[in-house]
Formats: sequence, structure tokens, C-alpha cells
Amino acid sequence: MLSQKNRFNHKLRLRLFADGIAVGVLASLVISFFRYALELAEQWRSVFYSRVTPASPQFFIWLGVLAIVAYVLNKLTRIEPLASGSGIPQVKGALLNLIKMNWLRVIWVKIAGGVTGIGAGLSLGREGPSIQLGAMTAQGYAKMAHRNNVEMRYLISSGAAAGLAAAFNAPLAGVIFALEELHHNFSMPVLIPGMAAAFVSTFVSRTIFGGGSVFIFPEFHTLELSQCYLVIGTALVAGLAGIIFNQGLLNINRFYRLPLFPNTFSKIIFALCVSVALGLTFPQVLGGGSQLINYLAHSAVSLELLLLFLATKFLFTLISYGLGIPGGFFLPMLVIGALTGAVCGRILFALGLIGATNMPNILVIDMVAFFAASIRAPITGTILIMEMSKSYTILLSCGMAAMIGFVLAELLRSKPIYEALLEQTLHQQKYAQLLQKEDLSHRNHDLQEEDQYYNEE
Repeated sequence: MLSQKNRFNHKLRLRLFADGIAVGVLASLVISFFRYALELAEQWRSVFYSRVTPASPQFFIWLGVLAIVAYVLNKLTRIEPLASGSGIPQVKGALLNLIKMNWLRVIWVKIAGGVTGIGAGLSLGREGPSIQLGAMTAQGYAKMAHRNNVEMRYLISSGAAAGLAAAFNAPLAGVIFALEELHHNFSMPVLIPGMAAAFVSTFVSRTIFGGGSVFIFPEFHTLELSQCYLVIGTALVAGLAGIIFNQGLLNINRFYRLPLFPNTFSKIIFALCVSVALGLTFPQVLGGGSQLINYLAHSAVSLELLLLFLATKFLFTLISYGLGIPGGFFLPMLVIGALTGAVCGRILFALGLIGATNMPNILVIDMVAFFAASIRAPITGTILIMEMSKSYTILLSCGMAAMIGFVLAELLRSKPIYEALLEQTLHQQKYAQLLQKEDLSHRNHDLQEEDQYYNEE
């Protein structure tokens, strides 16, 4: 006969599975609304910049609209500071019981701020916000269903998995993200609701938006084993770029401390002015940038233009994220990784080391290496980018690139970006006493012991 504890765990897992399905449905509906509103705003922006000139009356109307946008974003950052940025560090803090969030207020501020800021052209993505929206929807469900704190943690991570899955049409990556990045623990109580939520969320999302992949690449031609040194070389370059990107994100606040920016409103006005200048010259770098990756995959772009795109997207992403408004750097980071790969690929092609058919390989390989070096989640990065680009035939190259990016970041002692941003968030929330390394390590250890108890047969 089953012991009392085993019967408890059996019922718990069935309940978590059912809860995961419910979370997947609710989270996907919230995220689908956010995604639809955002796509509509980005379409309006694209049409505007394709027709307007600085001499036209509509241009001055647009400047007035952006002034209103700046006012709204400034107000939203004050209403709910924990809805700022991508939201992933806040989710990690909630799972560690370090941060308490008002789930309903975070949801509406995140949607309003994300649609307003990204729709206006700031270089931010919907993916981080989608993860926080999924997590907060799950928290709200857990509270209304009267789940205890342990079960709430499992459901929050499953909501985050549903958010990533719905944003990228990537259910496997959503599950692995919850296990590898959020929990650092492959446990059954995390896996069960996470899988249920991610796959249900993807089903609902695909029903509404279709099942196409985010990135549209031509057919991949596998590199020869004798060309593995090219994978190693380009992955090292992309990994180093990811480490530099992390340093930029962590230090952009120094730029915004200049006397030129006395308050948040002035920062937002500055970033929106930059977006106008770029919208009139390089509109491809506005917003998340997924279309830019598709453009690179199918077009022969000169090395000079690639370098210009790379520098512009890199700097504008830092400027946009440093505002502290709702919006993530997940997709812009992948775009920067792809641009790094495009530059490397163009150089290798000019040297006669690869053919034109291998250019997409280098783009994907460098995206994976960049992701792994920045976030320090090589499995998530490999699976996510393969699901987004349908690049399953180059799994070996992607896995190799992920490990190279990961090891390089370890050797250079670059902190995983979400952990570093969580520390900044805790400082801002006056939780500095919790930032001692041993305190966070003990907290992680205690929570993993708790997971182990619920995971035992």
C-alpha cells in the first residue's frame, strides 16, 4: 500500500497538472491580448514611418503623440515599479520569496506600458513581459484557488513557461526555461505544471495567431565536421559580444545619471527622440526586431551596413532598457546575436571559408552563443532558437556554440544577466541585506530541499 506521504504526492501531482492546464489557458489569453495590441501598434508605427517626412504636418502630430507617450510611461513607472523592464528578474525574486508583487496591478501596467513603449518604437521586446504576465496570471489563479505558498511557486514558474511558449511558439523552451533558469532544479513538481501550461498556452496561441515560426530561414546546409573551427571561432566572438552586452545593460544607469537627465520623464523624452531619428533613417532597428533577422536570413547585406545595424541596435537597446519602463531585451538580444553572426558570416564568406548557403547557420549559431553567454542557460538557448528558426538539422553546431558561450562567460566571471538585474532590483526595493551571496545560496538550497520533499516517491 502507498504510504500517506506517497498518496499526498500523488494527489499533488494530479492537482498540479490540472492547475497547469488552467494556468496555460488563462496566461495564453492574457498574453494573446498583449501580443495583438502590440502588433497593431507596431503596424501603425511602420505605416507612419513609411509615409512621413520631417517636413510633413503628420510629423509634428507624431511628436505630440510621443510627448503624450512619455507622460504615460512616466506615470506607469510610478504606479508599479515592479512592472519595469523585462520582468524576469522580478519573477526570479518572487520564486525566491524575495519580492512580493500585486499580480493584478503588474498585469495591467505591464500591458499598458509594453504596448505604449514598444509601439512607439523603443528597442524592447514582448517576450520578457510575456513571461512576467504569465507568472502574474498564475499567481492570481493560485491565490483565487487557495493554493499554499509552495504550490504557488510551482504555478508561477509554470505561468512563466506558458509566457515564453506563447510569445515564441516554443513550448519545449518554455518548460526548460522554468527548470534551468528559474528553478535551477529539474524536479517533477516544476516539470508537471510547466509542461501542461506551456503546451496548452502554445495551442491557444497558435489557434489565434497561427503556427508559423518567429524566424523564417531558408533551408539549412550542415557545416562539414572539418569546419567545426568556424563554429568555435564565431561562437567565441558572439559569446564575448554577449558579455559586453551584459556589462552595457548593468551600467546604462550611469549614463542616465548625467545632469542632462534630472528625472525619468527627461530620459524617456531623450529615448523617444532617438527613436524618431532612427525611424526616419533605420526603421529596421525599432521595436523587437524579428523582421530584421528574417531580412538578414534572405538578403545579401554589405559588411558596412551590417556593422551600422549592429552598433545602432546595440546602443539603442541599452538606451531603451535603461529607462526602466515595461519591456524586455530578450528579442533585441537575439537580434544583436544574429547581427554579430551576420558580420562574422560576411567576413568568412569574403575569405572563401564558407558558401552563401552557410550564412544562415552562422546567424543561428551566434544567436545561441550570445544567449548562452548572457543568460547562462545553454539548454534553453539551444532549444529556444531551434524552435524559433526550425534549425533542428544543425543541433550539433548549436549545442557546441551554447557550451562555448557558457564556458567563456564562466572563465571571464560574467554574472548571468537576470541574476545581476535581480540584485539591482533588490537594491532599488531596499532589500540590500538579502544580497549577500551566502544568503541567496542558502535560500536557493532551502527551496531545492523543499522541492525534493514534494518530489520524493
